[in-house]
Amino acid sequence: MGYPEEFINIYTDKVKREGAAALLEWLQHTDFFTAPASTRYHCACPGGLVRHSVSVYKTMLRWFDPAVDNAESFAVCALLHDICKANFYKQSTRNVKNAETGKWEQCPYYCIEDQFPYGHGEKSVFLIERFLRLRTSEAMAIRWHMGGFDDAARGGCTAISQAYEKYPLAVKLHLADFESTYLHEKGTSVVHNGHKK
Repeated sequence: MGYPEEFINIYTDKVKREGAAALLEWLQHTDFFTAPASTRYHCACPGGLVRHSVSVYKTMLRWFDPAVDNAESFAVCALLHDICKANFYKQSTRNVKNAETGKWEQCPYYCIEDQFPYGHGEKSVFLIERFLRLRTSEAMAIRWHMGGFDDAARGGCTAISQAYEKYPLAVKLHLADFESTYLHEKGTSVVHNGHKK
């Protein structure tokens, strides 16, 4: 089973609220299942975005506590935290010097073409809520999943600390995203002529 099928199986099994089917249908009409997760940092390859989403879900499950956590919320947050990256990247080419031949060659790479520049976590929240209602804890988790890498947090925003204190789900999503990105997804970028893209 590939990552798109795994994503759809988890999503349809766990996410039952009104609007879930419409959101999945919308995702299937975007490049979500074929897009990369980044331009060069992690899963910078075709299908990287869905791979990352499934990885975050599996990682996040390690912190699942049935006494306090909700299975649907975990699925919503992990699988949808990066839907802001649907229709976000485009393929292009650039010249790269071949280390073996010394000649310049055109190599493919991903670049950003943001059609709706609304931020990162907040853009995912906005897109999800076009179809289904998020619980407050889910919106906070998705909004702040980037942690200190978020522009607002780097600017000295105290809201992130308040969100993490009040909503443990936000901490769990951030940790799962961070762990998946830096520990589980290393080496998942496209490599051309010895150059990692």
